[in-house]
Amino acid sequence: MSVSDICRSNTGVSLKASTELPALIQDLKDEKQDSLVAMESGCDLFDKMKNRILSFKSYKYMKNSEHFQTLSKDSRVCPPNILGFEPGEAFTVRNVANLLPTYESGQSETNAALEFAVNSLEVENILIIGHSCCRGICALMGMQDEADSSSFIRSWVTIGKKAKLSTKAFASNLDFDQQRTQCEKESINNSLLNLLTYPWIEEKVKKGVLSLHGGYYDFVDCTFENWTLDYKGSITVGKNRVLVKDRSFWC
Repeated sequence: MSVSDICRSNTGVSLKASTELPALIQDLKDEKQDSLVAMESGCDLFDKMKNRILSFKSYKYMKNSEHFQTLSKDSRVCPPNILGFEPGEAFTVRNVANLLPTYESGQSETNAALEFAVNSLEVENILIIGHSCCRGICALMGMQDEADSSSFIRSWVTIGKKAKLSTKAFASNLDFDQQRTQCEKESINNSLLNLLTYPWIEEKVKKGVLSLHGGYYDFVDCTFENWTLDYKGSITVGKNRVLVKDRSFWC
């Protein structure tokens, strides 16, 4: 998962640091290290990301395709590298399966970083990135109810249980790999909804000073999808369902 200031929809935005903030936070803001994946403003951000990932595909991926295919088998991906972020351009948080727990779930390293990014760095965009061949989502999809409850992996990936149930309900006719792909994307939207359970996030989204985005990287052909949470639409249909807008596909 990346939290950043990239585009109001993922664009780098330089924020003015408050004189009341500690010097460290002020320095971070001066460097534009402002979010769980930060950059500039509105569509400019995604335009910049698109150019960078296409450049990565042309100059790195295509020239080393065998190497990147090997990495895909081990589910290894580095978002800053693929999306071309420069040092200080994005504040990035990474965890197993790129999952984001609800506010009610209690403290974790992930939501501590989220709080820092949103309330201290005042990021304007949050981008949650999932990817193909995700071993964490694979574990979630293959997990049985009677599985070992003492497993750290099981305990963590159950955050995505709603995404799994939704996938099983609407894609039961697909094979396991296809269901996993569906769940990888569904879990991103589930995490976007989970973000709205944080009062200080929903307040900023409602005011229009914070935007929430989803992204999906495909190892197989080096493509990237991204979309933005439609907050007003999602609230209208209820918080258990997500509506998105401005979806794009880069190949």
